[in-house]
Amino acid sequence: MPDAPAPTRRLGLGIALLILGALGLLAAFELSVEKVLTLTDPSHVPSCNVGVLVGCGVNLASWQGGVFGFPNPFLGLMAWPVVITIAVALIGGVRFPRWFWIAFNAGVAGALVFVGWLIYQSIYVLDVLCPWCMLTWAVTIPTFWIVTLDNLREGRFGSSERARRLGAAWFGWIPLITVVCYAIVILLAQAQMNAIPRVLIDLQNFFR
Repeated sequence: MPDAPAPTRRLGLGIALLILGALGLLAAFELSVEKVLTLTDPSHVPSCNVGVLVGCGVNLASWQGGVFGFPNPFLGLMAWPVVITIAVALIGGVRFPRWFWIAFNAGVAGALVFVGWLIYQSIYVLDVLCPWCMLTWAVTIPTFWIVTLDNLREGRFGSSERARRLGAAWFGWIPLITVVCYAIVILLAQAQMNAIPRVLIDLQNFFR
C-alpha cells in the first residue's frame, strides 16, 4: 500500500496530538486546581479522592508530587499547551524543520521517562492511583510513540531507508502498542497493589 500523502499525514498527526494535548492539559489543570485549593485550605478534600486506593491527595502532598520544587501539574500547564500549539500548526499546514522535530522528540521522551518514574512511585512507594495522574500517563505514552515513529518514518533521525520503512510499518500499530503499554502498567499495579478489586471497591463505595 503506498504511503499517505504528506498533507494527509500532517493533518492526522495534528488531530491526534491536539486530542492528546487537550486531555493532558485538562489533567494538569484539574490537578493544579486541587493543589492550590489544598494549599489555601489544609482541610480541603480533593474531588478526585475516590477511596483508599484511588485518589490524588496523597500524590499531591508527597515530595514526589513536587520534584522540581513546585507542583508537578504546573509542568503540564506549561508543556501541554506547546503540544496543542504544534498540533494546531500542523493542522494549518505548517512545516517544521528537522531540528524542531528532534527537539520535540527529546521533550516527549523526557516526559515519558518522568511519567515512568511517577508510575513506579505511585505503584511501589505511595500505593495509590491518582485519576488525573493516570490520565496524564495515558496521553503521554501515545504522544511519545506518535512523535518518535513519525520522525523515524520521515527520516528525521537519518537517511536510513530501513529505518524509514520500520517507522512507517510500526506507525499504524500505535494503538496496539499503546494498549500493550497500558496493559503492562495495569499488570504491575495488580501484582504489587492487588489494584483491580481495590479499585472496584473504591468505585462502589464512591457511587453509593
